[in-house]
Amino acid sequence: MTTLQAVDAAPVSDGQSPAAGPAVSAKTWLAVTGATLGAFMAVLNIQIVNASLADIQGGIGAGIDDGGWISTSYLIAEIVVIPLSGWLAQVFSVRIYLLTNAFLFLVFSAACALAQDLPQMIALRAVQGFTGGVLIPMAFTLIITLLPKAKQTIGLAMFAVSATFAPAIGPTIGGYLTENFGWEYIFYVNVVPGGVMIAMLFFSLESKPMNLSLLREGDWAGIITMAIGLAALQTVLEEGNKDDWFGSPFIVRLAIIAAVALVLFLAIELTAKRPLLNLRILFRRNFGFGVLANFLLGVSLYGSVYVLPVYLSRIQGYNSEQIGMVLAWTGLPQLLLIPLVPRLMQRFDARLVIGIGFVLFGGSNFMNIYMTNDYAADQLFWPNVIRAFGQALVFAPLSAVATAGIEQENAGSASALFNMMRNLGGAIGIAALQTLLTKREQFHSNVLSQHVTMFEQATRTRLDQLTQYFIGHGVVDRMDAVHHAYVAMGKVIQKQAFILGFSDTFYLLGVSQIVALMAALMLRKPGRLDAGGGH
Repeated sequence: MTTLQAVDAAPVSDGQSPAAGPAVSAKTWLAVTGATLGAFMAVLNIQIVNASLADIQGGIGAGIDDGGWISTSYLIAEIVVIPLSGWLAQVFSVRIYLLTNAFLFLVFSAACALAQDLPQMIALRAVQGFTGGVLIPMAFTLIITLLPKAKQTIGLAMFAVSATFAPAIGPTIGGYLTENFGWEYIFYVNVVPGGVMIAMLFFSLESKPMNLSLLREGDWAGIITMAIGLAALQTVLEEGNKDDWFGSPFIVRLAIIAAVALVLFLAIELTAKRPLLNLRILFRRNFGFGVLANFLLGVSLYGSVYVLPVYLSRIQGYNSEQIGMVLAWTGLPQLLLIPLVPRLMQRFDARLVIGIGFVLFGGSNFMNIYMTNDYAADQLFWPNVIRAFGQALVFAPLSAVATAGIEQENAGSASALFNMMRNLGGAIGIAALQTLLTKREQFHSNVLSQHVTMFEQATRTRLDQLTQYFIGHGVVDRMDAVHHAYVAMGKVIQKQAFILGFSDTFYLLGVSQIVALMAALMLRKPGRLDAGGGH
């Protein structure tokens, strides 16, 4: 694919030192800042909605099972549009494409707050996801095309705020708004920063002519197979655990459709003269291993944001605002560290920074593998802080090393693949964690039940204590009191089994970061990133 028309004249590195590197105009920084603000809002929107999903379901009269489509419809649309964005930006020009989608994202965000029923909400969320999904890869593309290598680390650090800080702080914002103002405000919150974003992009992006002739030359076979394959795969991942995976004919059919469509997509992209995505850049050592590490980062990044709220709600009985306050410590420290990352990359090998980040992120998960009934906000504080530092150290250096040497004509493909694979990692990670939690809860429940028998004196003593408790609290009939005692003991066993299951999920998350670290160790040093090396 040819380079994005709006950035044909973007400066490239000339190998100078940072002090003597090519100057970047205020207009360029305004464009990059506006685009990264848009990416931040798009990623944030996913998490603030997830944090308030139960309240939204109640507000529009949706059932628990069907209400999941409020999130699923957004994610399907987002993961489909991300790979399309580079090509569509060439067709319509970066300015028109980005401004149009930014405006529509705000319109449909506000419209979601006015939805009256589930079908309306699903449709509006799908369009919101299709427009919001554009903002993520376009911000990344502008950073690696408009900025010279000497300044890209600063731009990537800004982008890291959207990629790692937004998912962490999303539940905090969502919980606060829902508990204090109502669920509608999680959609209205986009309006003011969105207006600032549009103003910044309007005054900074240069007008370029559209190239509608590219529509005739488009890789339509690749577009259709990719859209069908990714949409089917995302649906399988979102709905699989609820529908018992391949025990459901619906999931089986979708899995077959996804497999066939994605295999055809790969074949088309590797043989087409003008492919939608240049998949051959995945065979470049740094980009290929960088994408793998980024995929695994997505597994743990989005997986931990899924697991912690479920644990705190189900086991500790926290409400949305309380959960948000716990998760705030996975986000707030990043604001302190992310601005320092470019300086760390100037002083140290970027791969060392990446490695330390993955060690901290993985270690924070392993700190949670021995959870108990009393494991709550205080016990989660240090793991969350360490996780925050790990995330902050990983993203910008990993992005810089992975994309070093990527030509401008491949910038759209690189941006699409890098961001799509992180999101796909998150979807696969959450699906795996949901299934693992279900299976491990059943396993631990069976093991614990085998040790809680009437042959054990401790069991008989506990049942007697519970029976006397219920008799003392209004249960007249002793047999009813005994029944209540058995039920209470069963709930204790189930709760303990869930706690052990949650511990196992954090073990899996930790292992994923060990594998990510191994992928990061395979990266070659691309040269002084701050000095424009890597070409």
